[in-house]
Amino acid sequence: MKEYWEIIRELREDCDKKQSEIAAVLHTTQQVYSRYENGVNEMPVRHLQTLCRYYHVSADYILGLCEEKRPLV
Repeated sequence: MKEYWEIIRELREDCDKKQSEIAAVLHTTQQVYSRYENGVNEMPVRHLQTLCRYYHVSADYILGLCEEKRPLV
């Protein structure tokens, strides 16, 4: 099972986005977002919710609880 920080990195890379672009979506800095992707800092739930909406995936997918990238309804 992948860790969520690996999954958010893959999602970002699959969309050809830079860390700074995703940080802007989350209203945080690139440095803080980088710490999420590296597993240094835990990501707040509000950022998880924002990323789910942004990438159109479920929280279960980002959290590694399911392997299917099901779109949000």
